[in-house]
Amino acid sequence: MTDAPAALRSGKSHRDENFPVASHLIHPRHRGAILAFYEFVRIADDIADHQTLTEAEKLAHLDALEAGLTGKDDLPPKAVSPAAVRLRTVLRDRNLAPRHALDLLTAFRMDVTKLRYRDWDDLMNYCSYSAMPVGRFVCDVHGEDRSVWGANDALCAALQIINHLQDCGADFRDLNRVYVPLDALAASGASVEDLGRGAATPALRNCLRGLAQRTGTLLDQSASFSPRIADFRLAMEVAVIQSLARRLTALLIARDPLSEKVHLKAPAVALVGLTGVVTGAVQRMRALAPLAKSYRA
Repeated sequence: MTDAPAALRSGKSHRDENFPVASHLIHPRHRGAILAFYEFVRIADDIADHQTLTEAEKLAHLDALEAGLTGKDDLPPKAVSPAAVRLRTVLRDRNLAPRHALDLLTAFRMDVTKLRYRDWDDLMNYCSYSAMPVGRFVCDVHGEDRSVWGANDALCAALQIINHLQDCGADFRDLNRVYVPLDALAASGASVEDLGRGAATPALRNCLRGLAQRTGTLLDQSASFSPRIADFRLAMEVAVIQSLARRLTALLIARDPLSEKVHLKAPAVALVGLTGVVTGAVQRMRALAPLAKSYRA
């Protein structure tokens, strides 16, 4: 069996992502499953973003990934992705459905065929396939109660939009793909073409700042996520991600992503991550304090 041809891969790994992916905060018994999911998703993402494949070729590759994931036997062995088979095995061994991975494939098909988003709700619908299933999968791997899904969804959508805002210029120039809602551009007096400039116009800057502020509201909604997670190590990972997202959102409010750096260097990531762990631990102790008091009584 061969995986997606090397020419289709970006070379990006889980260590290159904006936010931690199965860091060592996660218990080793869960890291393998999460990394198998990540590798499957990474392949699909690289296919959808490939700059020379045709739309039909991209969709055919994504269909082949789905066939490998679901175990369809109508593909020749060489066309089946080992990453899809690995994830299928992980799901079978853990008695998990392929729903979240299939949702991600829906998002990547949207990336291939849908280049513009009408408004915030349209973008949130995309995030429901492109971002929220990632966190839901991690929660399911850990056996978390699905009551946390609402907070998870807010955090994952925020992470997705942060990535969109950071990369809005490159997405437009390289892929003609615009995640900035068209109604937000119009309300600010900006145009899609402004995304191709070397620096944001005042109108575009105002639009992007407003979207970053709206992303901050999503992070307000996800603030309860970490304290509600039963698994301590996962709770700390989520606290770190929440902290990093807050910092990046602040940068996007203060800076122009077309002309200024809106990513964190390794030392800053480490410092913000440590702050997240401390904050998450304090939140957890506060959440547990009433239970401890009740037990003592």
